[in-house]
Amino acid sequence: MGGASSVPEKSIHDFTVKDSKGKDVNLDTYKGKVLLVVNVASKCGFTNSNYTQLTELYSQYKDKGFEILAFPCNQFLNQEPGSSEEAEQFACTRFKAEYPIFQKVKVNGPDAAPVYKFLKSSKGGFFGSSIKWNFTKFLVDKDGRVIKRYGTTTSPSAITDDIKKALGEI
Repeated sequence: MGGASSVPEKSIHDFTVKDSKGKDVNLDTYKGKVLLVVNVASKCGFTNSNYTQLTELYSQYKDKGFEILAFPCNQFLNQEPGSSEEAEQFACTRFKAEYPIFQKVKVNGPDAAPVYKFLKSSKGGFFGSSIKWNFTKFLVDKDGRVIKRYGTTTSPSAITDDIKKALGEI
């Protein structure tokens, strides 16, 4: 909840975030693409299955206008304890991730990253807008609007039909 209703941005494309090395990335570079935005962690029970399936999804749909934006987060039992660059190296080395891994962020509380305040205000969860755990996923349309939110236990492969629909394949 905390300030989520005061988000003036209308699209994820209105935000600038930092990559794992601290360089600004304007999300308007993703205009026209379907996005899956995920808060990731390297030491979570859901890590192996999520990263594996995210990599598979990315391989399958990257040439069709699909991007995954991964944001490491250490807010849940300190399960992403390293630096942003270490989180990126983990995902890219162990899981062959080719999609962007951004700078570590907070997804809840007063210091939550503005992009996450926007995502949560667009689609609250079952128990309100706060994110409950690692690997919460937001599917975003080509215009930067949130289509749907998925909890931790929804596997990336279970979202395939929604991704196809957003890409105009169904």
